Amino acid sequence: MASGDHAGRLGEEFFTPGSSSFTEFLAAHRPELLSTRRVLPDGVRAQGAPHGTTVLALTYGNGVLIAGDRRATMGNLIAQRDLEKVHPADDHTAVAFAGSVGLALDLVKLYQVELNHFEKIEGIPMTLTAKATRLATMIRNNLGQAMQGLAVVPLLAGYDPAAPEGGRGRIFGFDVAGGRYEKYGFHAEGSGSPYARGALKKLFRPGMSRREATLTALQALYDAADDDSATGGPDLTRRIYPVVSVITGDGYERLSEAETEELSREMAEQRRGRPDGPNAGV
Repeated sequence: MASGDHAGRLGEEFFTPGSSSFTEFLAAHRPELLSTRRVLPDGVRAQGAPHGTTVLALTYGNGVLIAGDRRATMGNLIAQRDLEKVHPADDHTAVAFAGSVGLALDLVKLYQVELNHFEKIEGIPMTLTAKATRLATMIRNNLGQAMQGLAVVPLLAGYDPAAPEGGRGRIFGFDVAGGRYEKYGFHAEGSGSPYARGALKKLFRPGMSRREATLTALQALYDAADDDSATGGPDLTRRIYPVVSVITGDGYERLSEAETEELSREMAEQRRGRPDGPNAGV
């Protein structure tokens, strides 16, 4: 990105006062590097691009859990069986996505840089609300491509140390136009989200342990896969399981493959006797 007269020297743009947003910096000086700014020609709609499907989040005892299935589809075809849809944004925030896979992965990487850049420039991390607002702005910048079929719908979960005790796990959902909505208790996005939200509404309760929250998330993803062909359930033969991560005061942690496999097999065994899943607690 150097544009100075001497090779190897930074250009003047690096020394010009501006905002602490890395995205705005790129938009001003190298907009061609922003995938969210590239719009297809008029009248062209994207077809056949891989799409990620169901992701969800729920709060529990001392944090928040975020999870996603592993399937990406391309029309009626399975494009990938082991896609990673849940990513850490920083030490206490994670983002998961549904929608166009290529754009979503670019958006996640840019968002990670955005948060890191802000902290280096300002000397302090963003508040969780500010992180959600910044992500909403980045989604809004993709509106042109979303209207042509390349939509990205992320889900943001984080631990907010400034929130009251018992409410520090927070969840934010978004729409394709960049609308930001805080969700309480649980939320899901993607093609299987109506079924996942139905399961979460039935099984969620405040104050769950991490293990209970993980089983609830796996049950919800199983229900989504049961009714939505684009969502992949636990693949016991290939040993491909949902990605499950938790965020607490200790930071972001992805559950190990061994733990996710153990709980997925436990849940699948429960389904043998009750294929439609557990009943809601009374």
